Amino acid sequence: MELQKINNNDIHLTLQFNGNLDADGTRNIQPVIDDIIWAEPHREVELDFSDVRFMDSSGVGALVYLYKRLVEKKRNMRLENVSGQPLEIIHLLRISKTIAVNSRTH
Repeated sequence: MELQKINNNDIHLTLQFNGNLDADGTRNIQPVIDDIIWAEPHREVELDFSDVRFMDSSGVGALVYLYKRLVEKKRNMRLENVSGQPLEIIHLLRISKTIAVNSRTH
């Protein structure tokens, strides 16, 4: 799992995930997530799931952790381009009731 930061402007930050959002993947990206929470000033954080094909409970935990920390700092987060198994998990766990999710179909 790789996580690439794409700064669109001073307010908006896009994070592009590349790989599976599983136990190994979340371990690799945790330092980046912590940096986003504590060091990045962006009010809007968008997570691009275009290249995520699999997500397990570790990935769900990382998303919830990031979301809760951003909300505490009065910042917003949304998921973009979610499809396949990750989208099924998000709907099954009703994450989309709390975190904005924009899905794509293929």
